[in-house]
Amino acid sequence: MWNLFMKTIAGCAVAAACFTSIAGAQAPAVPYAIPNPTYVSIPMEVTVNRPAAEVWKRVGKFCDIGEWLRIPCTIVAGKDGEFGAVRSVASEVLVGKTELSYTYTQPVRTDRPYILYHGTVEAKPVTATTSKLVYTLVYDNSTLADDAARERDRAQRTAQFTQALQNMKILAEGGTLPPAPPRGGGAAQPGGRGQR
Repeated sequence: MWNLFMKTIAGCAVAAACFTSIAGAQAPAVPYAIPNPTYVSIPMEVTVNRPAAEVWKRVGKFCDIGEWLRIPCTIVAGKDGEFGAVRSVASEVLVGKTELSYTYTQPVRTDRPYILYHGTVEAKPVTATTSKLVYTLVYDNSTLADDAARERDRAQRTAQFTQALQNMKILAEGGTLPPAPPRGGGAAQPGGRGQR
């Protein structure tokens, strides 16, 4: 029995050494399309005087973005609320979800750099009768010209989605949105550069 135990230990030591040498060997680095990304996140939230489940039922469907951003939205592939669903807003794809949240991303396009844009919308319970709506954006802003451009972009996105949260709060609390302000110069996609 002792000999079997020692052989097993020796075999494990050899296997561990082999695994370490294999794991330590790295393949040559493949260059990234964006060589020096700078990922930023913009967390935003608003308190809602309704339970989280009620809030999510009212404003949490994937294409509800059309109502609270006051833009057209249709599901162009898949089914609203299911993984892989694609909505007409910037061709966004639903890539993650829970009972009270979802995460989406935007596909790679040939006419602009890919910024790994993701957004997460979530209703968080606070009390039995109140909740928070949380909207978090994550993306790479290194493709912008300089720090001033990055700050303008961040401020514009923060303002746009803070307004979206306010609209979601109004709707979730049973209110009605005022008429949408006119969009200057045509039907630009939210977020300016087509990637919100």
